[in-house]
Amino acid sequence: MANEEDDPIIQEIDVFLARSLLEKLYLFQYPIRPASMTYDDVTHLSAKIKPKQQKVELEMAIDTLNPNYCRSKGEQIALNVDGTCTDETSTYSSKLMDKQTFCSSQAASNVSRYAAAVYKKGELHLTPLHGILQLRPSFTYLDKADAKHREREAANEGGDSSQDEAEDDVKQITVRFSRPETEQARQRRVQSYEFLQKRQAEEHWVHLHYYGLKDSRSEHERQYLFSQGHGLAENTELIKSPSEYLMMLMPPSVEEETDKPMAPSNVLSMAQLRTLPLADQIKILMKNVKVMPFANLMSLLGSGTDPTAVLRCVQQVALLVQGNWVVKSDVLYPKDTSSPHSGVPAEVLCRGRDFVMWKFTQDRWVVRKEVAAVTKLCPEDVKDFLEHMSVARINKGWEFMLPYDEDFVKKHPDIVQRQQMLWMGIQAKLEKVYNLLKEHLTPKKQEAQSAHPLLVSGEQRVNMAKAKVKQNYGQLEKEFQKQKAEMKSNDTSAKTDVPNVRVKEEPVSEEEPMDTSAHSEGLNNGLVNGLHPAQGSPDPLNGHLPGGCIDRVAQELKAFVSSTFKKQFVLTLSELKRLFNLHLASLPPGHTLFSGISDKMLQDMVLDTGCKQILVPFPPQTAASPDELKVYALWEAGDTYDQHRQVLLEIFSKNYRVRRNVIQNQLSQECGEDLNKQEVDRVLKVSFCSLW
Repeated sequence: MANEEDDPIIQEIDVFLARSLLEKLYLFQYPIRPASMTYDDVTHLSAKIKPKQQKVELEMAIDTLNPNYCRSKGEQIALNVDGTCTDETSTYSSKLMDKQTFCSSQAASNVSRYAAAVYKKGELHLTPLHGILQLRPSFTYLDKADAKHREREAANEGGDSSQDEAEDDVKQITVRFSRPETEQARQRRVQSYEFLQKRQAEEHWVHLHYYGLKDSRSEHERQYLFSQGHGLAENTELIKSPSEYLMMLMPPSVEEETDKPMAPSNVLSMAQLRTLPLADQIKILMKNVKVMPFANLMSLLGSGTDPTAVLRCVQQVALLVQGNWVVKSDVLYPKDTSSPHSGVPAEVLCRGRDFVMWKFTQDRWVVRKEVAAVTKLCPEDVKDFLEHMSVARINKGWEFMLPYDEDFVKKHPDIVQRQQMLWMGIQAKLEKVYNLLKEHLTPKKQEAQSAHPLLVSGEQRVNMAKAKVKQNYGQLEKEFQKQKAEMKSNDTSAKTDVPNVRVKEEPVSEEEPMDTSAHSEGLNNGLVNGLHPAQGSPDPLNGHLPGGCIDRVAQELKAFVSSTFKKQFVLTLSELKRLFNLHLASLPPGHTLFSGISDKMLQDMVLDTGCKQILVPFPPQTAASPDELKVYALWEAGDTYDQHRQVLLEIFSKNYRVRRNVIQNQLSQECGEDLNKQEVDRVLKVSFCSLW
């Protein structure tokens, strides 16, 4: 007791278990680097992995311009390895040792005790490690130098021997036939060191693409280090009831378990179900029912069940579609399984089913032929996907089997918003895998118009509009009176326009609101993952925010734009909007930026922060979208590459495609420096890291 009083508790930190990168996260331990090598975004040249052996090879560049680098030694090593001639097979094409290869080895066989931790806003998020790899320098280039040295010596000693001399060296050989191998001999051979080395050598390398620390894709992947439902503490492993904790400490004996009657594997009574932990109950119910409203799920779990705990658990095994919970694909198709119809692996089946679920978040109707054309799966697999969550209608397609659950959406807007962010991430992956076109991303206008009246009637929309007007009227009146008093005190003209009550200045035909708010997530039928526009964040007045909200939104938006362009100096409007959506996904519910940001507002803020629009002359027949054709660049970043970057931007403002030698000559003329090919590559990668 005395020790406890002397050591009081200073702070309590909530711990969450993140599962998004489970069995995917590795820890690389780099050696102590020499002064001529830095582990930054530019130095990683290539990477490859053997997944079964968990073996990695990284090729990293050496800064040959560093004063600590011995140039004569680097030239000697390159000469020993490649000789005097340089071709495609040369290890060092620059005739200088300018790169180093690192090979990995497992630091520990059992890494179950290790995890990666991220601390943010009083919360500690843990992700278990799948492996710890130590990277050590590889000296295979020395073996190559020795091999070439032996070849030169053999060529010098052999001379020009005639064929007659070669015939004198012919020796008699004896042909032997091996006996059939016994089972014991085969087992010894399989367990031998030579056989294992041969199998390891037969595994092919898988080449990887390295993304730097400041790359937008790296920032997106780092979000998975945080628990998806950390606002609700979804990790049931860290939250146990007293009875569950006691069961973990003293599990039932084997005799007691064997005495229970064995039921069929696909049958489980409600009495047996309620003896399981809550997370297992929900998983079994969702796996059998496939689609279920939250109210029905609560009724099946029995009275006295905490709704918050149910919400915490259901998000682990299901996704929200039109206000209803649909079981996740990886629950139905576990790892290392395959389709009973076509034999397709579970990973492909999960992608195809996720596409069907995502389509139902956009519309109540899905066409089977369209799904088959995109996913390239057999008709039987596609039919199984659709039967899980929809009903076939003659001459119409497949309709989602349950009506839109408006009550759940109204009661749990934070859950709806979090699920919307998850669907945004799934959509990005589907676009990359299936190369989705615009007609796949957005439903047809006729279908959207026909589906919308089924959800919200005209009278309901009028009532919602009246309620919003009444809510904002008091605040607008106060602002108007305040400015009217200021106008009188300054003897200003009575005709002065009041800035807080005005019609939106930007025409709707030219600029449409950007898809960042919960109202316009690219869903034309009025559904945002089951969310009506009426349940979103507070609407601005005529496109402008009331009162002091404008300053707060402008400050937040300016901070985002400034930090983004300091990391990535050149961005298209399309990429900037994607990064802004990811930024919104990391913000807490109710943040000021959720009030709605238009494209024009975002572009004006980019220009206000010192950026310039680069008018790149793209060809007229380009397939790029209008947002991809708008290029913005930070003109002065305050680093050593400002002058080089400005020269490059001037070059690309005259032509959208330029040869490397033209860039090298132009940089040498404008900057007064004689740059070689490697230095030009470094300038290009640093200046255009987001477009590289």
